[in-house]
Amino acid sequence: MRRLIVCMLCICLLFSSVSCGQADGEKTEEKDTNISPELTYSHSMETVYAKKFSVDYYQDGYALIGIADGSRFLVVPEGKKAPEKLEEGIVVLQQPIENIYLVASAVMDMFVALDALPMVKFSGLKADGWYIKEAREAVEAGELLYAGNYSAPDYEQIVSRGCGLAIENTMISHNPEVKEQLERLGIPVLVDYSSYEAEPLGRTEWVKLYGLLANKEAEAEQAFAKEMEAFTSIRDSEASGKTVAFFYITTNGEANVRKSSDYLPKMIEMAGGSYIFEDLGEEEDTASSTVKMQMEEFYASAKDADYIIYNSAIEGELSSVAELLDKSSLLENFKAVQEGNVYCTTKNLYQSSMELGTMIQDIHKMLSGEESDLTYLYPLKK
Repeated sequence: MRRLIVCMLCICLLFSSVSCGQADGEKTEEKDTNISPELTYSHSMETVYAKKFSVDYYQDGYALIGIADGSRFLVVPEGKKAPEKLEEGIVVLQQPIENIYLVASAVMDMFVALDALPMVKFSGLKADGWYIKEAREAVEAGELLYAGNYSAPDYEQIVSRGCGLAIENTMISHNPEVKEQLERLGIPVLVDYSSYEAEPLGRTEWVKLYGLLANKEAEAEQAFAKEMEAFTSIRDSEASGKTVAFFYITTNGEANVRKSSDYLPKMIEMAGGSYIFEDLGEEEDTASSTVKMQMEEFYASAKDADYIIYNSAIEGELSSVAELLDKSSLLENFKAVQEGNVYCTTKNLYQSSMELGTMIQDIHKMLSGEESDLTYLYPLKK
């Protein structure tokens, strides 16, 4: 019996990566790359931080995109044909991809960084909704057409002008009938999950996916490397020991605060600070990245924060501490207010997906007492 047990253990160790599991208890799942008898798998894209998309490359320039929601897209190079036999459920995207309907606003900065804005013909925002200069000017010039938001697209306009792809954000899940209608009309729908990336630079790394769609992968690598460099320049700095509160006050007088697991608190930590809430929202099993708190509760938890960053992207920028105190008199007793360590974000923070490395640098400079040369933060004056 003992000999039998020893033999079984040896077999498990020998084939652990195949059937018996790894030492840490995880099983290795073999990648399914056999999607067509007409395609030969070559290699896969390597990502540094991004986990919500994948790219498998095949010979002759074909590429398979996988998204976190389970959807898959085969990118077919210009001049090539899609395989006649293709695994069910894979949507074909024939290059060049033109007249994109872009609803996921965070993606616009990526197309601008790639110099691929001409690919986008339809916008989910009007001109005054864009804080990205190039996008706003394109709408004003009539080069980028407003075609309705995610819940009410202008189907007639989109179809009549030959939309080749709709890029939606995850809000489309609240209106699944819109996605279904677009697909019935022959328009592929790709849902951008960059906002679900656990790491801040994982969001930026989605530029590699859009670089593939735009046939500008080298430019995408360079754009991502630039933001990596911005982060790397401060990565080895010593922790400041300073705590930071990041929030805004709603029209109902509540404090809207980021969950501790959100990318913004992680950016604060990457910059050398400590988010004032260590485990906020961990008990909530929801997709929301924020928590609403009564001001009394918020005051009790955050009053001793060394720095305040007020999120102005929702209701507009502030110009002074007095304007901040108008939103709640309790803020006057905050340590950061009394010591003059109150900062505000610029309105274009959330649309600037290609600048997260720069944003981390800004927070690092703030914690180091450097008020000059900030891009997405500015100090509020008394």
